[in-house]
Amino acid sequence: MRLLVGLGNPGKEYALTRHNMGFMAVDEIVRRFSFTPWKKGFKGQVCAGEIGGEKVVLLKPETFMNLSGEAVQEAVHFYKLTPADVIVFHDELDLPVGKMKVKVGGSPAGHNGLKSIDSHIGPDYMRVRIGVDNDKNIPTADYVLGKPSPDDFKILENEFNQIAENINFLIAGDISGFLNKIK
Repeated sequence: MRLLVGLGNPGKEYALTRHNMGFMAVDEIVRRFSFTPWKKGFKGQVCAGEIGGEKVVLLKPETFMNLSGEAVQEAVHFYKLTPADVIVFHDELDLPVGKMKVKVGGSPAGHNGLKSIDSHIGPDYMRVRIGVDNDKNIPTADYVLGKPSPDDFKILENEFNQIAENINFLIAGDISGFLNKIK
């Protein structure tokens, strides 16, 4: 079983911001596959389904970014999972728009959602880093809570499609297979 977590902030005012890339990624996965409807659970929204014969639970914490680990910990505990069963999708300032990287473990690199998850379940989970670029002339909080340009958003929508189309590789733990399919 896998727990796929999309990081973001709840509320309409944050819906299409850079900080909500994780929410948008898991929303695209739900659109591609037959999942139960979203419902309240684990301090967030949760739904379940199957991908490639593997049971998958998707979680969008509603605790706001800085407390995302509370929701993840509740789900991990309930399903008796380990950090190795968790895949987290999040925005990444250190990557340009259109670039993605995947890794297991490592530093949260200033990302408050990852810091929170690390403090609740440890760092040894898979991270899908979705590039949103960084404008050093804008304070970080303002930048991540801002909306991408229409051109950047088209690129990001393609990224979400690529994630959903190739998610079976990540579910199987095949990071290099996933990255080889991303265009």
